[in-house]
Amino acid sequence: MRYGFAIDNRRCIGCHACSVACKAENRVPLGVFRTWVKYVEKGRFPNTRRHFQVTRCNHCENPPCVAICPVTAMYRREDGIVDFDSSRCIGCKACLQACPYDAIYVDPERGTAAKCHFCAHRTDAGMEPSCVVACPEHAIVAGDIDDPASEISRLLARESVRVRRPEQETEPKLFYVEAEDAAIVPGQARNVGTYLWATVNAQADRALPAVDRLASPMPAIVAYDVEHARPWDWQVPVYFWTKSISAGILTVPALASIALGLAIAPPIATLLGFMGLLFMGLTVALLVSDLSRRERFLRVLTMPQPRSWLARGAFLLVAYSALCGGFFLASWAGAAGLASALLWPTMLAGLLAAVYTAFLCGQCEGCDLWQTPLLPLHLVARCVLTSGAILALLPGSLGVAPELRRAAVLGLFLGLVLHALIVLGEFAVPHATDSARRAADLITRGPLRAIFWVGAIGVGVLLPAALLIFGQGAPLLVGLAGAVALAGLLAFEWCFVMAGQGVANS
Repeated sequence: MRYGFAIDNRRCIGCHACSVACKAENRVPLGVFRTWVKYVEKGRFPNTRRHFQVTRCNHCENPPCVAICPVTAMYRREDGIVDFDSSRCIGCKACLQACPYDAIYVDPERGTAAKCHFCAHRTDAGMEPSCVVACPEHAIVAGDIDDPASEISRLLARESVRVRRPEQETEPKLFYVEAEDAAIVPGQARNVGTYLWATVNAQADRALPAVDRLASPMPAIVAYDVEHARPWDWQVPVYFWTKSISAGILTVPALASIALGLAIAPPIATLLGFMGLLFMGLTVALLVSDLSRRERFLRVLTMPQPRSWLARGAFLLVAYSALCGGFFLASWAGAAGLASALLWPTMLAGLLAAVYTAFLCGQCEGCDLWQTPLLPLHLVARCVLTSGAILALLPGSLGVAPELRRAAVLGLFLGLVLHALIVLGEFAVPHATDSARRAADLITRGPLRAIFWVGAIGVGVLLPAALLIFGQGAPLLVGLAGAVALAGLLAFEWCFVMAGQGVANS
């Protein structure tokens, strides 16, 4: 048994009865929707037509929202319905990033994720979902697609149907009869900023030049849609930055200890250990502050869902924090042998704590920009960069050996070069999907271009590289290079996180 929906666009009249019925049946608060109707107008006057698209959860066979949820608040039932448990949800909003269909929202009253759940309470009682009953044209058909005698099964066998974003391989069970490309494919219709009834989507990427390169031979605009808030706020790009500093802080010293045989002076080792703990504490604080149910944050550790990289990452952060704490205490207590023994395990744990974010982003299937295979290597490069930058900032009065300072300069320079090459690889080559291309355009040609070109590239790469090349090792210029490199990396993290979730999936 596998329940699914079919939308017959030949019958839909765009009346919103399904949206109203869904809100009434499930007590959906104002401002959010479990099902809604998108309007797209196509053609040139007077030869124009308005197309409708009923949009909701696709109840995927391979639901990415279930895989990424760290506490099993999202789950797939045996009958194929993808349901949610508000009592378990911590409000991390990872499921919103994982959904390629914009189908999930955060309930403004409960602070937990919610979406269409096939009116499971009605389905379990043998009734049809409320949207099916309310539709005056019978444009919505629901039922068991594995039952050859069911209406939906017969419809799917008789008609040619399409699904949204099949390239995501989620195997959605929301099928459309006679779907219009301009409505079903995100980015095919321009969002000009004015909607029917004056509703404006604040997240629309209508200002991008890339959006105007329509695949449709006829002009099309979005005439009505619902607004989807950006799931992750400023805390997440800052978390990327603080985690890179914490996780990578021992990278250059550990590599220097092997390559050059350098021993880290106890005051330096103590300071680095303390800074690792400090920035990890800031990282955790940022993660918790972005939750809409902060009081439940420990459930990631006490009720983990093992497939989620958010849950796995929480344990990696704990492991690194424990090792970094041990390294700090050993250095502070003067146990040089123990500190030296903990240096490499702590550094490797830090790299794991940094790289897990790449696999978390890989589970965010609603953000194609984050699906780059270069991201694990990029996160390692950021660790090398931040480690060299932090060492470059340390004053000579702390007893920084000249060899260690030269290693810091070399690490910072190599980190900058590798960071620049990976950024070039991410944005200069063609992208695999249109969604990733539009997100990249947000960074390079859209509203984020000033932060990217001036902050991330100019201040974050070119200026520190010039200071290192022409500064001849002057401590003041080396320290300045480290400071501006860290500032530029924060600018890049801001662009990467905000652009990835800035392209609409509906």
